[in-house]
Amino acid sequence: MKQFIVSCCMLSSVAVMAQQKDYPIQAVDFTQVKLTDRFWLPRIETNRTVTIPASFARCESTGRVKNFVMAAQKNGKFCTTYPFDDTDIYKTIEGASFSLAVHPDPKLDAYVDSLIHIIKDAQEPDGYLYTARTINPAAAHSWAGKERWEKERELSHELYNAGHLYEAAAAHYTATKKRNLLDIALKNADLVCSVFGPDKKHVAPGHEIVEMGLVKLYRLTGKQAYLNTAKFFIEERGHYTGYDTKSTDPWKNGAYWQDDKPLVQQQEAEGHAVRAGYLYSAVADVAALTNDTALLHAIDRIWENTVSKKMYVQGSIGARGDGERFGNNYELPNATAYNETCAAIANVYWNQRMFLLHGDSKYIDILEKTLYNGLISGIGLDGKSFFYTNAMQVKGHDNPMGLEEERSGWFECSCCPTNLARLIPSIPGYIYAQRDNKLFINLFISGAARVNIGHTPVQIIQQNNYPWEGALSFTIQPQKTVDGDILIRIPGWARNQAMPSELYHFQSADTNQVTIKVNGIPITYTLENGYASIDRKWKKGDVITVDLPMEVRRVTADQRIKDDIDKVALQRGPLMYCAEWADNAGKTDNILLAPGTAFSPVFMPDLLNGVMVLKGTVSKVVIENAQKAATISNPFVAIPYYAWANRGKGEMTLWFPEKLNYLTIN
Repeated sequence: MKQFIVSCCMLSSVAVMAQQKDYPIQAVDFTQVKLTDRFWLPRIETNRTVTIPASFARCESTGRVKNFVMAAQKNGKFCTTYPFDDTDIYKTIEGASFSLAVHPDPKLDAYVDSLIHIIKDAQEPDGYLYTARTINPAAAHSWAGKERWEKERELSHELYNAGHLYEAAAAHYTATKKRNLLDIALKNADLVCSVFGPDKKHVAPGHEIVEMGLVKLYRLTGKQAYLNTAKFFIEERGHYTGYDTKSTDPWKNGAYWQDDKPLVQQQEAEGHAVRAGYLYSAVADVAALTNDTALLHAIDRIWENTVSKKMYVQGSIGARGDGERFGNNYELPNATAYNETCAAIANVYWNQRMFLLHGDSKYIDILEKTLYNGLISGIGLDGKSFFYTNAMQVKGHDNPMGLEEERSGWFECSCCPTNLARLIPSIPGYIYAQRDNKLFINLFISGAARVNIGHTPVQIIQQNNYPWEGALSFTIQPQKTVDGDILIRIPGWARNQAMPSELYHFQSADTNQVTIKVNGIPITYTLENGYASIDRKWKKGDVITVDLPMEVRRVTADQRIKDDIDKVALQRGPLMYCAEWADNAGKTDNILLAPGTAFSPVFMPDLLNGVMVLKGTVSKVVIENAQKAATISNPFVAIPYYAWANRGKGEMTLWFPEKLNYLTIN
């Protein structure tokens, strides 16, 4: 036991000494935040009690665990579909580890250890860990190639598996201080670093995340090879000579894998949206840790392109179903929108890192929009039903693209459910961040947090009913009086900005002002990169109150988004709203939202686990016969977009025409 404790301490101290460069802003770890709110806390608890156990159970029932058992025995036949199915176990272990960090559970802890034992037995002596080959190398998965790493560039996902292993191992070690999974990951990472590099094997990983995982291991161990290899994988993009550089096909020219040109030359978000989001997150990590300004400028450009030309109004990315990828600029169709849930998760990772680099609230505006809309729409209110894709419109006819209209308990490719299992328990870690004597308050979620202002420990207590109401309260409890700057994000939507770009606009300006008081006295504050900056000497019991206007806003789109011409979407606070069949007489594609239509927010505690709905009276077009249609007034109800498809299958729409000539009725 003494030897174990020493090794853990040495691991931490080496890492601290090694990292002299890093993000200028540091997030407050989720373990330092204890939630009491009624929106996110129930979801995190459902994730702990329902999603994670269901995920583990499905990993067992579908053969994902069996693949590891057979790999240990070197006998059998890979029994699932995809060579990356190993990652579903890794991701669920990561989510379970985050949960264990704040909610000790001996039974869960023991079960995770039993899985780690199975994983260890499946690892080959030199550290290689990939069940699709190890079970029977002579008859490896068709995507794997005859030799290790042979098809890594496009199909095998060997390094993708490794990346999720590293992420899980970092989470598990941090939560439990056990080295059992970490040692497996380090052994594999050492093998990867011995195989790939400037004077070794050259490849740009086909599905990125190994870069993020290597950075996590570098942070834990301080081993420079891990950071160097992560940077190598990024810089290796765009140098493969086997692509057809004259082709416009992204699979032939390498754009699908973000591999058509060096990263520092890329101008747009391209290719598979999840891979891209993981790549851009890793680029931010490496840029921060190496002070690489060329990489930094590249992801700044790509972020601007994404937010100004390639993002849906509810924060989703990846418009095209063929290849789960970004489309062209302004290619954002509604009926065929793909919007993979994993892409929303990658978008959260990326925007958090962009904030840590730059300290601008626009990145948290996108993170918040994605979290409250296009991300949690991917999981049902029951915690065990999911969307892989997130539609913008469901019409009353057969879906020509085969996109999802009903939630599923699992998928043959089940990356999204297990990705949600690992993201949701970490959400408290996105609320606060620190830099010197500055404390950033980014998200509005009730609870208590232990933070620092300068070197002084401070407890901060948030109280609110967000996202339903805009009244926010922050009680400051410093250990002693402290001079510091508290920066409270004033969301873009509260500053008449629908998105930090020209892609979407509010149809009219809201003249209501954000008001801030300290100890009941209104203050004049400066706005600094979207933050209300309040610099003063803070004493125990100081209270900041913020009142954000929660008006119902009409959102319009850039006219180059063809599907949204002369249409409006509805937003209140951070939430986008949609109309669903269950509240609107079974049909939503016949609704007109004429200018001037008024909406009343009404909280419905017994609907969809408690939601604020928007009620009004709208025009509906009714087909009376083949020759005649009539326009009638009808009650209208809109629900938060995230909550749709929890009451069965039927029509849904997020964008509403204002004019009759843009209405298409089925």
